[in-house]
Amino acid sequence: MANKAITSRDIDFAKWYTDVVKAAHLADYSNVKGCTVFEPNGYAIWERMQEVLDGMFKETGHKNVYMPVLIPENLMRKEGELINGFAPEVAWVTIGGQKELEEKMCIRPTSETLFSDYYAAKVKSYRDLPLKYNQWCNVMRWEKETRPFLRSREFLWQEGHTVHATQEEAEKETRDMLNVYKKFFEDYLAIPVITGRKTEKEKFAGAEYTLTVESLMYNGVSLQSGTSHYFGQKFSKAYDIKFLNKNNEQEFVYQTSWGVTTRMIGALIMVHSDDDGLVLPPNIAPTRVAIIPIGESDEVNSLVEETYNKLKENNISCYIDDTDKSPGFKFAEAEVNGIPVRVEIGKRDLENGKITIARRDTKEKYQVDKDINIVEYVKELMDTIQKDMFNKAKERRDKQTYEAHSLEEVEKIMNNHPGFVKAMWCGDEECELKMKEIRGTKSRCIMENHEHIDDKCVVCGKEAKELVVWGIQY
Repeated sequence: MANKAITSRDIDFAKWYTDVVKAAHLADYSNVKGCTVFEPNGYAIWERMQEVLDGMFKETGHKNVYMPVLIPENLMRKEGELINGFAPEVAWVTIGGQKELEEKMCIRPTSETLFSDYYAAKVKSYRDLPLKYNQWCNVMRWEKETRPFLRSREFLWQEGHTVHATQEEAEKETRDMLNVYKKFFEDYLAIPVITGRKTEKEKFAGAEYTLTVESLMYNGVSLQSGTSHYFGQKFSKAYDIKFLNKNNEQEFVYQTSWGVTTRMIGALIMVHSDDDGLVLPPNIAPTRVAIIPIGESDEVNSLVEETYNKLKENNISCYIDDTDKSPGFKFAEAEVNGIPVRVEIGKRDLENGKITIARRDTKEKYQVDKDINIVEYVKELMDTIQKDMFNKAKERRDKQTYEAHSLEEVEKIMNNHPGFVKAMWCGDEECELKMKEIRGTKSRCIMENHEHIDDKCVVCGKEAKELVVWGIQY
């Protein structure tokens, strides 16, 4: 039976999303317009994401640093494309205390300028390179329309910024970090993704090119889920980041940046969750098992405690719900919060030598022997849940991925059953703008190393250059 506090996603997807966020206590609205409060359940997911990604970054040789939140205007303006790209979203500080500042400062919308300024002072020789840094921080962009996790004026993210001695090394870094994101999405979030290159119009301001990770939500709307940018020497020339190479010659460095944000929590909700609330893949769930005692007895209490200790000793995060609530309420609370596995230990079941184990994703229940190796059973079940959630999401994504050979076909798809649309493109920005007239459809990415499905551009009919995935976006 569906949670009465949650609108059906098939009736009103936007309302359903907001209802799940509230019912699972992930976030709440604040009196700071355009900004949200991360509640404990929501922040715990972000902490788990940080933990996993931070480990992946460090395994690939990256170190964490932290840059200031304020950027002087003169620094921001050194690289023209960046300031022009972010100008409509920049928040400026003009007063400090009660005095007007001599130079206004922006609250960081991104940190390329600060990293570049720092690298200019630190990099002297090829022996200093590469520098592979990342920071976990907040940024501010003055968004017009906001929605919890998906788009807000202040949000949390990580931004990696690296400098290299050669173009080859920097381009490899750009590609490698894209693959880190792909692995994270598929192996931890159980979200299938497509990867490719952004068009010139959609690339990051100041980048030579941008690689992207794109995912598809339950309702067929796409989400830009992570990006990796190759800057070449654009910023190093603007900020004078030079090094003495092995031939004792001065040379500009090559740079990259890459990042993902708290919108990944929004992706988790919109890909996996249902009308009963949040559904979390075990690999990313902050708490993976809820242990629920039913009825009072020494045997129940003893087995509950024993189960809890065994799971904790094997690094399986869990809790005992010993609150003064009915079993049905406890089940519903674990469901709405997305706990992947529920262990129910009741007096009546124990009389038959059984306990009950439930999985959140399918709501299936299994009665198993009370003396079962609970650690092995739960581990195997979580592996199954993780794989099943990915396969279910992939099957739906594949069903919502189409080919189109005319503008009329694109329009029909987007108006009736939106999703990813593969179609050929001539490379002209005018054709991108023409596509946008169809419910705001945008290029998601240029597919790399894929066979062309047609010879002509889907918009203008001229010779096609690229196979592009198009979609409506959040």
